[in-house]
Amino acid sequence: MDDTAALKKTPLHDLHLSLGARMVPFAGYDMPVQYPAGVMKEHLQTRAAAGLFDVSHMGQVVIKAKSGKYEDVALALESLVPVDILGLAEGRQRYGFFTDENGGILDDLMITHLDDHLFVVVNAACKDADVAHLKKHLSDTCDITVLDRALIALQGPRAVEALAELWADVAAMKFMDVRHCRLHDVSCLVSRSGYSGEDGYEISIPSDMAVDVTKRLLEHPDVEPIGLGARDSLRLEAGLCLYGNDIDTTTTPVEAALVWAIQKARKSGGARAGGFPGAERILSELDNGATRRRVGLKPDGKAPVRGHAKLYADQEGKTVIGEVTSGGFGPSAEGPVAMGYVPVASADVGTVVYAEVRGKYLPVTVAALPFVTPTYKR
Repeated sequence: MDDTAALKKTPLHDLHLSLGARMVPFAGYDMPVQYPAGVMKEHLQTRAAAGLFDVSHMGQVVIKAKSGKYEDVALALESLVPVDILGLAEGRQRYGFFTDENGGILDDLMITHLDDHLFVVVNAACKDADVAHLKKHLSDTCDITVLDRALIALQGPRAVEALAELWADVAAMKFMDVRHCRLHDVSCLVSRSGYSGEDGYEISIPSDMAVDVTKRLLEHPDVEPIGLGARDSLRLEAGLCLYGNDIDTTTTPVEAALVWAIQKARKSGGARAGGFPGAERILSELDNGATRRRVGLKPDGKAPVRGHAKLYADQEGKTVIGEVTSGGFGPSAEGPVAMGYVPVASADVGTVVYAEVRGKYLPVTVAALPFVTPTYKR
């Protein structure tokens, strides 16, 4: 029996095959993990020029208040996220996360203010649960529509030149700007953020036109297709979380070092403090600190330390203090890099802890995140 038959396919699936991609199951989809160039070259291509990623497996959702007022949809979503949505300017997006009653993270997402409604992008593995969550809590006051569109990401220092050939105004966009435009005579929605740590764009495209727009971008000499393998090493170097690895329902935003994503209006003393699931714990941790924190980890030597490796206070491996959540080789960092959780007392940069790798306890130094400085256009 063909195990891939049950996997979903993105609108670009046949294009990936024609480009020689090696496909793997990911979040219920048949996705390209790498192309013939290989993960290392794809990673460096994105850092030096531009890489094009298929992220159509992610969920794209429109939330609109039945009243038609932006204020109403903003306040409705604020009941589910500890983020200032009401103060989000039109044409701007913001990173956020759904929290549960214990303060854990159900998913992280990008939230955009478009005219009178919100456009949100959620993770592939969580999108069915996220949509159910939205409908359960917001259906009385809002309409929730799941879009059937492709989504690609064009990342890297040459991304602006490549995309400007299709739409010159793209160069004027700044980090977290979102604009409607026409690319190759196709109506698209373009945001400028970047999960790679590089300046770049995310482009939402009607599914039936996705191949045409993608092929047009790939014609640019600086653009190459990039798979999930390099996407993972790029985001790890940038210190960005992968849901299910670095954050989940067992981690709070404060523990995850995502305090920067909770605006003043939602914190204690703010104009709309609390009012979201888990607010009591999250606000308490914001005010008093959490007991552990996500940190960067730099292994000594050249051996990568992978996710789920236990972290110890001592070289004998007697006292477990935490766990690695993501780890691998960082091509741009020129060595192994990782992230994980340690007690706050061990979270200062320069602190040495020990990771268990094949029965040995190897020294790992707590390092500042990100490992590679982002190039976002502020």
